[in-house]
Amino acid sequence: MNIVSRLVLVAAIVGAGCAQPQAHAEHPAAPAAAAAPAAAAPPPAGARGPKIDRSGSVEQQLARLQDAHDRDAEAIAFLNQVYAQQKAQQAQQERDEPAEDAVFAVDVTGDIKLGQVDGPASAPVTIIKAFDFACPYCQRTVPMLEELVKEYGGKVRVVYTNMVIHAPAKPAHLASCAAAKQGKYMAFKDAFWEQGYGPYAASSGSDPASLGEDSILKIAKGVGLDPRKLKADMAGADCAARLAGDMAELQKFHVNATPTFFVNGKFLSGALPKAEFKAVIDAQLAIAEASGVPGADYYRTVVLTRGEKQFRSKGDPRP
Repeated sequence: MNIVSRLVLVAAIVGAGCAQPQAHAEHPAAPAAAAAPAAAAPPPAGARGPKIDRSGSVEQQLARLQDAHDRDAEAIAFLNQVYAQQKAQQAQQERDEPAEDAVFAVDVTGDIKLGQVDGPASAPVTIIKAFDFACPYCQRTVPMLEELVKEYGGKVRVVYTNMVIHAPAKPAHLASCAAAKQGKYMAFKDAFWEQGYGPYAASSGSDPASLGEDSILKIAKGVGLDPRKLKADMAGADCAARLAGDMAELQKFHVNATPTFFVNGKFLSGALPKAEFKAVIDAQLAIAEASGVPGADYYRTVVLTRGEKQFRSKGDPRP
């Protein structure tokens, strides 16, 4: 293969691997280790590259090839380096992506006990939603999840677990735990999205006052909570431990963005379309119903007991 052909080949390979994967808007992707200049488009199919000058003696032809190699050596080395970086980036992405056949045993027993659940305990499909109260994508999925719980008529439940990404959202998460202690988790959660997060979003995130404690206590009173008890529980050790425990559990499965979902242990990331959720739910529902295990026991006895206790990527061997 001549020098020009090698350059075209390497440039084409680099161009094919340069598309940066779409990052979660809350967590832009890290900049590439080295930015490569835009590669020239490869020649059309069937096009022939420059001909090698075959005139003169063998020694003269060899000398011209050596001169050409010396001129192009720096460009070839650079393109090879960029290609290696792209391969390393691709390998890292594969290490970060969950294995498609993995069923992750995310333990949300504490969240369920506190009542951070929408849907019946007898549901054979459990959707875990790891969310942040200041994340627009988390808010965007709220109506869709409510619809799914209703549409599946008792066969789907949603368990909410805390993943604090934005510091201003932490008081709301502590308050939701405190509200759960008074048996009003869902009432507070729904009211906060509208009355707490809503004004914050309307300010494009520039005014976090509606996420603060004064706003939270007002919202809590509006849904029938005892504000004094709520404030005390927000500051107590139990709710602080609840948040820390949720996030420690999620870190086992490499959850670092919101929203992240697990459908009977199947990992889903981001605010996906409803149709994609239904496809996963339908598949998991068929598996659960075929197992013969009662719906009320399925998550505990099948997903938690038989599922994988830590993250496994596409590149990791199956246990």
